[in-house]
Amino acid sequence: MGLFKKIKEALAKRKTTQQEKYVSGLDKSRKNFVDKLARLKGKYKTGNDEYFDELLQILIESDVGVATAMSIVEATQAEVAVSKVKEIEQINEILVDKMFVSYTSDDILSSEIEFKHDLTVLLIVGVNGVGKTTSIAKLCNRYKKEHKKVLLAAADTFRAGAIDQLKIWAERVGVDIVTGKENSDPSSVIYDALKKAKNEKYDLLICDTAGRVQTKQNLMDELAKMNRIIYKELQRQADEVLLVIDATTGQNGVLQAKAFFEATSVSGIILTKMDSTSKGGIILAIKDELKIPVKFICFGEKLDDIEEFDLEQYLYGLTKGLGDE
Repeated sequence: MGLFKKIKEALAKRKTTQQEKYVSGLDKSRKNFVDKLARLKGKYKTGNDEYFDELLQILIESDVGVATAMSIVEATQAEVAVSKVKEIEQINEILVDKMFVSYTSDDILSSEIEFKHDLTVLLIVGVNGVGKTTSIAKLCNRYKKEHKKVLLAAADTFRAGAIDQLKIWAERVGVDIVTGKENSDPSSVIYDALKKAKNEKYDLLICDTAGRVQTKQNLMDELAKMNRIIYKELQRQADEVLLVIDATTGQNGVLQAKAFFEATSVSGIILTKMDSTSKGGIILAIKDELKIPVKFICFGEKLDDIEEFDLEQYLYGLTKGLGDE
């Protein structure tokens, strides 16, 4: 029995709310992926070259990314050759194992936000329209429920309505917020928020940042200034820089991420709108191309629709029903 099949059977026996969210949230992606593999199984008796070519195409169409897809298929072919497996169902098991191994091949798996200091600071970055504001609200709600004293900094001062939007979420969630005027210096908001957070002993400061990328240089300068202020006040950088990516944008989201990488040290990804895409393989592409973990995954619009990324639950949700007769 393959490694992930054992994990899958164990997960099936202990149903949790988190598992239900992954299964429900990955419904479109699962149907797309599993249905295509089922059709492939009906088309081929054994895993020949044509079969593996089509398998590669299925992974690419699931937004796994060309390089990652090729690596997974090549690893699958190699094990099939060594083990002399012929049945398509067994090859599919090996495929999912290789998807699991693909993500675990680098030591980047931690999705947990560590509260190592009296004040933990998160910078949230991302282009407009990816769900950045609602993701921030979900984080505030999550950590407030964990009894953290949370402060929000509305440093996206250039987007019309961004401050008011965040104020509404702060009031709805019940957390404090520091704001500035529209078109004011975003870094001044960060400075004021840091002062308040330190003086009033907050556990967590979540900073919304500009969601525009007019030029890479503008973005670099703005984020660099924020980082200098954080370092001056805390004698360290922000604990996490989390980039919000819309899962429905697929490989364009990965390209957006690369632009932000040139501007700042992104430490993790918040992946939004996973329930709206049929191409859930983007998680594997993010890991392979960006070499950083997905920290959080969002499945809907409700405040509770955010989960720490769990690789086992993700692959379970993506492949549930695969191989079932």
